[in-house]
Amino acid sequence: MSALKTLAAALLLGGSAMAMAANDGQTRVNELLSSDPHYRETWEGVVKKEERLPEWVMNLSGTPDQQMNAVTEDGDKYLVGPLCESQDKCLNHRLIVAFSFDKKHAYAMLVDVPEGLPADKSPTRHATYRFLGKPDQGMQDLLMETLKKDPNWY
Repeated sequence: MSALKTLAAALLLGGSAMAMAANDGQTRVNELLSSDPHYRETWEGVVKKEERLPEWVMNLSGTPDQQMNAVTEDGDKYLVGPLCESQDKCLNHRLIVAFSFDKKHAYAMLVDVPEGLPADKSPTRHATYRFLGKPDQGMQDLLMETLKKDPNWY
């Protein structure tokens, strides 16, 4: 009987892990604050002391560029994804957001590229970067690497 209980527990745990893996990447940044009050509370803690942030950043209400992904940084797991001010301004105004799995920490990188930049000019060379949430160097690198995965970013 004990072997049957062990098998059942293993199946339940395996099913939970598979459910978590299946859910990986199904969330979009603009859905986070309404999906769980812990996300909202953590994000408000990040932006409350910041000055002159656009409303779409304060509320994470922009247009998601893609789904979020689970990423590990320094042994901790984060849900990471991009958000654009709007679909037509994604190259110019975007935010890369990272929330810890426990929803207690959030970090972001606000990226601004001057509008009207000629197509032959690299956005990388003309961008300004602003980090939110006091990310350490490892987290800053993770946010930057997420940005670099965009095929339109060169």
